[in-house]
Amino acid sequence: MNRASALAKWNRRVLLEYSRRTTDALRTSMPLRLALPRLEPFLELNVGKEARKDALIIGHAATALLSETPPGDETRRQIFETTKEIDRDFLARVAGLPVGIVIRYEAIAPVRMQRIDCLLAASRRILDAWRQTRTGRAAVQSVYSLGEFEALIRELLRLYALETQVLSRSLRLPKLLVPLRESLAQNVYRIMNDTAAQLSRELSGIVYRAGRK
Repeated sequence: MNRASALAKWNRRVLLEYSRRTTDALRTSMPLRLALPRLEPFLELNVGKEARKDALIIGHAATALLSETPPGDETRRQIFETTKEIDRDFLARVAGLPVGIVIRYEAIAPVRMQRIDCLLAASRRILDAWRQTRTGRAAVQSVYSLGEFEALIRELLRLYALETQVLSRSLRLPKLLVPLRESLAQNVYRIMNDTAAQLSRELSGIVYRAGRK
């Protein structure tokens, strides 16, 4: 079994569910409902971009584990530079949408590095434990308490939401929506955080359900 690939696929499912729930919540919020036809395609492509980045980080964690060398500054720098390539592909795909975007790395970099560090450490810890257990669920249970795992998922989703907020401030919107830019960014972040809290509770409950290993 390719454990890193399995972990990346699970992470992707989590992000897709997170994005779906976020979009559902946005549909009930004003003035976000007005902007949603323009924001929704952006959010759909954004989640794919973030899942690719996370898979990259998980792969580096697995490589570091095999080489028995903790990821250092050079690994972190390589990951960050590769995420820029994923960003460029994302920008090419959103070029035809009714919104434009400019990625300002001076604002993005601190948040992205936090997320890289958090996921890199967690992935390495889980993959290391998985070598001694039959399942990923058992590996997680062996290194995190229920509360710790819930906090980990929530923190990763919070950083996802924070980077999305920074990106949303860079959207080139139609003139009618420009005055709402900051309100849109703040409301998207609030809704994403609320969704993250609920989803992290549900996921940790599933992973630690009695009798499941």
